[in-house]
Amino acid sequence: MAKESMKAREVKRKKLVDKYADKRKALKDAGNYTDLQKLPRNSCKIRMRNRCKLTGRPRGYMRTFGVSRVTFREMVLFGLIPGLTKASW
Repeated sequence: MAKESMKAREVKRKKLVDKYADKRKALKDAGNYTDLQKLPRNSCKIRMRNRCKLTGRPRGYMRTFGVSRVTFREMVLFGLIPGLTKASW
């Protein structure tokens, strides 16, 4: 499990990215890089990190489900994701 502060930091970054997305795009299209540098660093989309929604684990993230591979496997084993089962042959 990730620390709660790390999860909160990612939520804060997501809010900043959403807030400044239009302004950032307009400044980039205009080529105004001096004003672009004055925006907060965390408002840049590239600084966001994909994390598991349940545990906050940053590695092994599965985009389609929004959880890490470990959590995904547990959810499949308990039948929490419809249509998926553990493979056995």
